[in-house]
Amino acid sequence: MISLPFDVEIALRYVRGGGHRSRDKFISFISGLSMAGIGLGVAALIVVLSVMNGFQKEVRDRMLSVIAHIEVLAPQEGFDNPEALIEAIKSANPKVIGAAPYVAGESMLAHGDLLRPAIVRGIDPAQEQQVSEFKELISGSLENLQAGEFRVVLGIELAKQIGVSVGDRITLIAPSGQMTPAGMIPRLKAFEITALVSTGHYEYDSGLVLMNIDDAARFYRSIGPTGIRVKLNDMDAAPFVARDIERQLPPTVWVRDWSVQNRTWFAAVQTEKRMMFIILTLIIAVAAFNLVSMLVMTVKDKRGEIAILRTLGASPFAIQRIFMLQGALVGWIGTFLGVTAGWLLAINLGVIVPAIERALQVEFLPKSIYFISQLPSDPRASDVVTIVTVALVLSVLSTIYPSWRASRAEPAEALRYE
Repeated sequence: MISLPFDVEIALRYVRGGGHRSRDKFISFISGLSMAGIGLGVAALIVVLSVMNGFQKEVRDRMLSVIAHIEVLAPQEGFDNPEALIEAIKSANPKVIGAAPYVAGESMLAHGDLLRPAIVRGIDPAQEQQVSEFKELISGSLENLQAGEFRVVLGIELAKQIGVSVGDRITLIAPSGQMTPAGMIPRLKAFEITALVSTGHYEYDSGLVLMNIDDAARFYRSIGPTGIRVKLNDMDAAPFVARDIERQLPPTVWVRDWSVQNRTWFAAVQTEKRMMFIILTLIIAVAAFNLVSMLVMTVKDKRGEIAILRTLGASPFAIQRIFMLQGALVGWIGTFLGVTAGWLLAINLGVIVPAIERALQVEFLPKSIYFISQLPSDPRASDVVTIVTVALVLSVLSTIYPSWRASRAEPAEALRYE
């Protein structure tokens, strides 16, 4: 049988609450509360951060189904030789797996008496599949966007707002008018709706219009594509690949990656995540205060035992170590239980939440309000490591003062009242 140091054995006995007195049972109860509080705080942090990671990942993926990993933007006139530029982009970095030209512009969309702003994107149906997921997101085929047919694909929310469907015709009004002897008049063009697109992101579904790249160039009077969309095999490497591409292209060309396009949104999400981490860490801090209270009561209750140990030759540091080990063990056990419960909850959230919704007959994320109707979860080991570190540090710090007070107890003074 393994023989443990005496201070470890005493600390383990105090954690188990081995006494039969009502005061020993009360201290054991407080110890259990501290352990449960730390575990609850750790589990709550893991679940909340996993949900926030899941929302961020879900929204990011839906954004990237519409926007490119990297965009190469042309001067105002457009690219006159996009094929050579695409070859240069593909050779700039091996992480580039696709590139496709496009023409972008803004217009007013008219149908009857209704007007709506629209973001128009002219695409090459054959090449667009290399860089986007429109093929899976539209209720039809991109191949219907043939040059000269003047057909469009509308965002599903935009179609609902103006009351149109597939087969109807809408009118696009160009931002730059046409000069005539009678003055400046707007340029109008009628288009037929050939399909609807649903990206799951309201901003794009309520304003996006797709058409053939040649029709868009003719409508906006561009000499060629106004940009090139680039897809990577690793979207997290976009900032570094963008710099490699920029070095291969003329200085008049502007290169931007997806993180720059949505910098404000991602910065807001990161700020919210940090604030939630700080707020929920207070749960662990409250449990740590309970740990201090438990140790103070334990030290006061065990004054006689402390005095006896001191008379038997135990050093003040050994006494301090007993109570530090006791508090640390309570914190470590609580942290372990919290990590286990939090991780199991986080990875099974997709099953647990629907079960609760069915049992209570409620819907936490109504489809009519939220474009993400299921609670996503993305637990990450890096978050768990940070949470565990904070919990363990707070647990150890909570033991310093009570254990220090125990080590300064005078044996004669303590035994006087025993």
